[in-house]
Amino acid sequence: MPYEKVDVPADGDKIEVVDPDNDELSVPENPIIPIIYGDGIGVDVGPAAQKVLEAAAEATGRSINWMRVYAGETAREQYDENLPQDTLQAFREFNVGIKGPLTTPVGAGFRSLNVALRKRLDLYTNVRPTYHIEGVPSPVTRPDQMDMVTFRENTEDVYAGIEWEAGTEGAEKVREFVEDEMGYDETIHEGPVGIGIKPITEFGTKRLVRKAIDYALENDRDSVTLVHKGNIMKFTEGAFRDWGYEVAEEEYGSEVITEDTLWEERDGEQPENAVVVNDRIADNMLQQILTRTEQYDVLAMPNLNGDYLSDACGAQIGGLGIAPGANFGDGRCLAEPVHGSAPKYAGQDKVNPTAMILSGKLMLEYMGWKDAGELIRDAVEETIKGKHVTYDIERQIQGGEKLACSEYAERVADNIHDLA
Repeated sequence: MPYEKVDVPADGDKIEVVDPDNDELSVPENPIIPIIYGDGIGVDVGPAAQKVLEAAAEATGRSINWMRVYAGETAREQYDENLPQDTLQAFREFNVGIKGPLTTPVGAGFRSLNVALRKRLDLYTNVRPTYHIEGVPSPVTRPDQMDMVTFRENTEDVYAGIEWEAGTEGAEKVREFVEDEMGYDETIHEGPVGIGIKPITEFGTKRLVRKAIDYALENDRDSVTLVHKGNIMKFTEGAFRDWGYEVAEEEYGSEVITEDTLWEERDGEQPENAVVVNDRIADNMLQQILTRTEQYDVLAMPNLNGDYLSDACGAQIGGLGIAPGANFGDGRCLAEPVHGSAPKYAGQDKVNPTAMILSGKLMLEYMGWKDAGELIRDAVEETIKGKHVTYDIERQIQGGEKLACSEYAERVADNIHDLA
């Protein structure tokens, strides 16, 4: 199927999926990679991230051939729609890509394009590693203790978007069904009501938890924590917890041990090369990430909990301007920063592009370019330690050099070449 308004690079080759179940890819030295700059500050952080990723590829003897695709504001200009078929086709054909922030209206308008992309491409796992970069100011005294990776289910929960607006026929039909057919006659107050449905399935839960456990085993992490509100929502989030334990107990043998077994049978002594699976209530976990930061490694959770918890983790390392993320399916990756589109700063060449740069690092590592990813991490840290920073960090430190977004990217790229 030809593209309507997208140019496929003449140079470069496709990343092919060899084994989707195990995320095994065949990655050429000159891959074609689709990129969405995004809305608002995407026009600034998108090109900045490109510059740094190109430098890392070049420093390791490779090249990237960018394929510009569109969503959100730029897609409406080009196609008169928010998410054109060209864009979906590009990510399906080339399998690995990166995007900047896309604007989601509050209370009205189109549904989240971020959620739409994840669902349409079945990118069911949102992964956000949270670690401190030396030199970044933080509101906590020991930001270096934060080193967690959140695995957030991407396609279910209240984010599935099954809801009815107050005053509509659909909302009243659901109310009648809940009250008359299901017998919950004292559950909903009189008057207008908006209603949503929260689906959490065994299938969706188990494939997410497998990703989290596999990551922990492959990266020498000690634990995977199932974060849920199952004490209240027993048949959705409680089921998430139970299905997560089923994966651990039935599919991993001696590689995984539950926290109960650890204490009941081993007096707390963790076996070598085994991952401990435990669970925590979501509100308690928000406290634990502050008070017992070092005790947690990998967190696996439903969609809404993952949104809250990953942002709370990001606050401890200096904010969402630093926090990277990526969405994964079977043999597919779409990297994206955690922060929003901040439209009031759009086009001013001033915002911090670190989150999108480090999201690109995740993408390169998924491609097997771990050496390039390490160079990016080291170069970002070298740049910030040297106090060559964008305005958001410069205003919090003494003796810093305030750089524009593009200047900061150039400095990181220079450091990549110096470190290579």
